[in-house]
Amino acid sequence: VQLQASGGGLVQPGGSLRLSCAASGFTLDYYTIGWFRQAPGKEREWLSCISRSGSNTYYLESIKGRFTISRDTFRNTVYLQMDSMKREDTAVYYCAAEGPLPITYSDSVCSQSLDDMNYWGKGTQVTVSS
Repeated sequence: VQLQASGGGLVQPGGSLRLSCAASGFTLDYYTIGWFRQAPGKEREWLSCISRSGSNTYYLESIKGRFTISRDTFRNTVYLQMDSMKREDTAVYYCAAEGPLPITYSDSVCSQSLDDMNYWGKGTQVTVSS
């Protein structure tokens, strides 16, 4: 089981980036996927998650309307589209998976807790600067 996060880089304030989280060794149908970030000197924080069906998405209030999580079942990949980026978005971004989940696990929820994640990808650096 592996998660590979990619797509980070340098972007100007107001710009956009799309992060990818490619899953290998498992199918997304039995996992929820979350995006987290860790800025220098700060704790890792939850940003967004997508339910295992992809039907439900959740966001940290401060990024709502600017970031969009989505998934491509065929490519077994989850994306985080980041628009209207701000300097305070500068951080290392991580994707993580919770699962495998039982068939009875509600599709209307996905965890925001780091402790619930079973697999982590290596982070990708995002820097917002002019």
